[in-house]
Amino acid sequence: MHMHNLNWLAILIAAIATMVVGFLWYSPLLFAKPWMREMGYDPNDKAKTQEMQKSAGRAYAGSFVASLISAFTVALILHAIRADSLHDGLITAFHIWLGFVATVQFTGALFAKQSMKLFAINTGYQLVCYLVMGAILTLWM
Repeated sequence: MHMHNLNWLAILIAAIATMVVGFLWYSPLLFAKPWMREMGYDPNDKAKTQEMQKSAGRAYAGSFVASLISAFTVALILHAIRADSLHDGLITAFHIWLGFVATVQFTGALFAKQSMKLFAINTGYQLVCYLVMGAILTLWM
């Protein structure tokens, strides 16, 4: 498989798109408050919120690197199976999420004794990210 056939701009855009999805998903518009409650944070605790914000830069940088790796890997898989339609991209991305992401996160949630609500918020975010990646990468390959 020749990696030079991959659309590197599409990989970058897919990674950026997952970051945008994350900003929305974990914002007050969607799941910020329930996520904070499930994580044991008090949304009204200003000191704790400021402490979280101070370390956010490093977390966002690491998250972006992870998004780039995920987008690259999904692009490799889509290229290898010669996915050439939006349907192929979405179905493949869904199965990657289901077989690898959801199962690993579910096992982690069980052993960490996390609530299924927290599992649903976090894994739902990952599902949307993989579907977005699958769509972008298939349409731009």
